[in-house]
Amino acid sequence: MNTLLIDSIDVAAEFLKNGEVVAIPTETVYGLAANALDSEAVKKIFKAKGRPSDNPLIVHISDISEIHSLVSDFPQDAKKLANNFWPGPLTMIFHKSDVVPFITSGGLETVAIRFPESEIARNLIKKVQFPLAAPSANSSGSPSPTSHMHVLNDLNGKIPAILKGPNCSVGVESTVIDMTSDPVRLLRPGKISAKEISDVLNKPIIIDESVDHLVSDLNNVKSPGVKYKHYSPRTKVVLIKSSKDKFAEFVNSRECVAMGFSEDEKYIKSNFISYGSEFSQDEQLNLLFDSLRKIDNFNKDIAYIHIARKENLNLAVLNRLLRASGFCIYDL
Repeated sequence: MNTLLIDSIDVAAEFLKNGEVVAIPTETVYGLAANALDSEAVKKIFKAKGRPSDNPLIVHISDISEIHSLVSDFPQDAKKLANNFWPGPLTMIFHKSDVVPFITSGGLETVAIRFPESEIARNLIKKVQFPLAAPSANSSGSPSPTSHMHVLNDLNGKIPAILKGPNCSVGVESTVIDMTSDPVRLLRPGKISAKEISDVLNKPIIIDESVDHLVSDLNNVKSPGVKYKHYSPRTKVVLIKSSKDKFAEFVNSRECVAMGFSEDEKYIKSNFISYGSEFSQDEQLNLLFDSLRKIDNFNKDIAYIHIARKENLNLAVLNRLLRASGFCIYDL
């Protein structure tokens, strides 16, 4: 199979209408899209990614009105959040309607819905006139793609087409919250924080223990990015919790890749990758996956990644780094 790089939404729409998969840009990461209501098309997503079939997919819509056919209820709290954060990088989980096939929902009676901010993604959904299931367009377990070249590197020859667009402006996957839980539960952190959601609802929400802890019993999980090791380069990754000088002393005495904050660079002798300023969470979000992908370019056996105090590290960034390392942390 030759993977085509295409610029036309019309061409992408024809592939999707014919039951194929197409990688598409969104504001979070590139997604591997197929008709969310077509079981045979959705199967092609799992095959191309090498993704376990019990890992639920997020269903993307182009207008809030499209949600009603996909869910059995749309509670008032969800409407408040939709009015505040949609279109945008927030995914909400609802009880699904019968129209959503179980392969899309990971075998569950719930479905994850998102209304993306990306104009390209929204226009494509409007063009095809069906919702799109679209997990990240990468090989399962590897760092998510934030450019069309990342997708090509992972899936060239495995999918028919990539719809080219700008690099993703957010840089990590959407925040996922469970609206079927009381209180509302945050299952995957993203750019939209738990506090922002809590402020809109004017009530506390629960942050699931799987966000920043290794949980052994993860049956019937409702969110992608939770059950399996994710976001990992081929190189072994270890997180280092320390001061700048201790991190520099540690990595400078080893044959390794060092990934850290831009403020670390002047202390590191070689093989350094920055994932943004310690004091800019937006930079960390935007650069994280591209930086993780660069680790393999050094052909080293191990990469050490500097993490700092929790207040200076976005919860979404910490979550991705914990999973990229398999929760392997050294505290210096």
